[in-house]
Order: sequence, then C-alpha cells, then structure tokens
Amino acid sequence: MDDCIFCRIVEGSIPSTKVFEDEHTLAFLDIGPVAPGHTLVVPKQHSTNIFDVLPEDWHCVTETARIVAIALDKALGADGVNVMMNNREHAGQTVHHPHIHLIPRFKGDGFTLWPHGSYGDGEAVRVAQKIKEAL
Repeated sequence: MDDCIFCRIVEGSIPSTKVFEDEHTLAFLDIGPVAPGHTLVVPKQHSTNIFDVLPEDWHCVTETARIVAIALDKALGADGVNVMMNNREHAGQTVHHPHIHLIPRFKGDGFTLWPHGSYGDGEAVRVAQKIKEAL
C-alpha cells in the first residue's frame, strides 16, 4: 500500500535500521524509542491489525518477536522486555499495519505499568461468558 509507512519500509523506499529480516517479517528499531533497542516487528504483507492479519503472518510475526526479544535481552543486558501491540485508534494504534513493540526494560528506568482494576460481583463471569460466546 502506497500510503502505509511500514509497507514502504518493507519495500525499502523509506530507510530503517533493520535488526532482523526473513521471508515473511521485518524487525527494525523504532524511530521514537521508549528505550534504546525498542524494536518493531511487522509482517511484510499488509493488513491493518490483529483483527485482519492472516494467521500464517501472525505466526511468523510472533516467532520473530520471540527471536528478537531473546537477542535484545542478550545484547543489551535488559532486566526485562515488554511485548505489546496496539490495535485500533482507541488502543493507541497510529500506524495501521500490524506491529509488535519489543521494549527492553531496565531496573529503575522509571516506566510503570497501567493501573489495575477489579471486577464487581458477578461481572467476571458475565464478561467471560460473552467472550466464550464470541469464540
């Protein structure tokens, strides 16, 4: 897709700092890193997000993410690695091409996780039932 920045990175018309590439995926450093080594893993074939990515592309992306996360840990001496993906605008997705963020974490880096909530009486059961019905 001509208007997709990640498709243009995959085709090589926009430069990137690649860390891994195979037939189906590309991993490159994020240009606005949360931490040094912040890497994006994308399928080479265009889709929009987790809701329409082909199962075979998703499998390849997750395996590449695993391989690169191990390399980040070894290369940077990370104390942890966040693996995350934003899907759709209200979840923070700004580039509409599936991509997994691999963010090396270090003790005392100042980043925190989002706040946790709780379920009201019977709410967890109702939510779980809705999910089961959608499957």
